[in-house]
Amino acid sequence: MINKTPVSLGLLGAAGFMVIADARVIDPLLRVIADNFKLNVGSAAVIVSAYTIPYGLFQLVYGPLSDRIGKLKVMTAAMAAFAVGTAACAFVPNIAILAFLRCLTGIVAAGIIPVSLAYIGDNFAYEERQTAIGRYLSGVILGQVLGGSLGGIFGEYLSWRDIFLLFGIVSFVIAALMWRVTHRLPKQQHHTSSPMGLATFKPYYQLMKWAIARTVIIGVFVEGFFIFGAFPYLGAFLKNRYNLSYLIIGFMLTGFGLGGLIYSSAVKWLLRKLGERGLIGVGGWLVCAGYLLITAFHNWMLFIPLNILMGFGYYMIHNTLQTKATELSPEARGTAVSLFAFSLFIGQGIGAAMFGRIVDNSGYIPCFIIAGVASALLSVWLVLQNKHVRFG
Repeated sequence: MINKTPVSLGLLGAAGFMVIADARVIDPLLRVIADNFKLNVGSAAVIVSAYTIPYGLFQLVYGPLSDRIGKLKVMTAAMAAFAVGTAACAFVPNIAILAFLRCLTGIVAAGIIPVSLAYIGDNFAYEERQTAIGRYLSGVILGQVLGGSLGGIFGEYLSWRDIFLLFGIVSFVIAALMWRVTHRLPKQQHHTSSPMGLATFKPYYQLMKWAIARTVIIGVFVEGFFIFGAFPYLGAFLKNRYNLSYLIIGFMLTGFGLGGLIYSSAVKWLLRKLGERGLIGVGGWLVCAGYLLITAFHNWMLFIPLNILMGFGYYMIHNTLQTKATELSPEARGTAVSLFAFSLFIGQGIGAAMFGRIVDNSGYIPCFIIAGVASALLSVWLVLQNKHVRFG
């Protein structure tokens, strides 16, 4: 890496780790929480949408805000508030208050990962950026891996409430470390001015006038709606079909993150061999194969390699789109990356709600078939958009 940032990729990755672990810990615990509050799984999934939709919506605030007052300031304040909100989830008496707190936590969590990506974009040249983002994502993906595992452990042996308290304490420590670094920076490094105004939709309107931006933003919305909209139901599916323990389910769900870690370690080689267009094309079909084969086979051990395959394919698509997003508006990168994250998480939140209806009314199999076919169609559409997005 030819650039050096005041805040290391490691510390940024630790913050991203907590945000993703906090989101993914729900996957193996959804059935536990539903049983605790005497609800069906589809109804309990309100806590997924309660987190992801505000997370997406508030990207529209944090993007211009971070361009105006400074990305490090925004990330540090958001991490501190995230710590408080997450810890408070341990003490809720009912699903309504849990959903409310998940909503508040999603609002502040929105100011961490996308702003970190914009910060990396400010400090690394484009030719180095996909590798830098890949390394940063190692911490984020590790959160996905351990989030599912820890959720399984706490669901089986301890309490789902305790995991939120633990996450809150660790997040507070990370926030303190970020404040320490940010506080020592010279004032001129704390913020940069932006020609794009604060708290206005005009920057987003300007971005969406470009064909490349429309393709990237629509693509990531579809990705979030189908791939991650269906994903929270995999844990309940495993419990329903195989009656496995929550511990085993938690570890099995980590396969998705392991696939992402494999991708992040091989990203430089894959980019050289396949190019951006090849990554997108292959990735969508791998996700499709994973979802379809999970429904076809009746051996739970096959779920593990298939989930790894899905994670590998997903990050082939997502990291490529993510890198493109960091270059949509170099003069206001926080705004551009926040619009990207807004689209992803709004898609995920709406998708989780829609797939919840499918699960309650028709079962898990139609849910995963739809998600798999849509993933393949997404990759085909993105490749066909090559002339606009210039995938290499």
